[in-house]
Amino acid sequence: MPKPVMSPLVTERIWALPIGAAAVKFLSYLVYRSQPGTGALPSQKGMAAEYNVSPAAVNQLLNPLFELNIVLRTPSERSKKTNRYNLHPLAARYESPEAMDEAFAQALADMKAGRLAPLNLPEYRAVPPSEGRPDLRVA
Repeated sequence: MPKPVMSPLVTERIWALPIGAAAVKFLSYLVYRSQPGTGALPSQKGMAAEYNVSPAAVNQLLNPLFELNIVLRTPSERSKKTNRYNLHPLAARYESPEAMDEAFAQALADMKAGRLAPLNLPEYRAVPPSEGRPDLRVA
């Protein structure tokens, strides 16, 4: 079975997301834990148990990801008190590059038609150096 592929929006731009390090780390967990192709995620209670934090901590980690529409929250069909969580199709992982291309095309059509919220990612003007050692200092 081929190894799932991740959206380049996550793998190539995660360093530039306007969120804290804890949320970036949690996003990495969510991408790993998501179902390839659908982006389906466990319940918030399930995430808390797997990530070994409280449900309140999961909620704090999810909030910046909701604001960016990287994680989408929809009411559960079973209960009005619970939600379903999915990675945005442009941030999910897929079984193959072809499946990703197909999902991206559908997501772009859905965004254009107003059926899917667009990602709220900032426009990037500069990237970190790809060669050499960055000049990082402890504050």
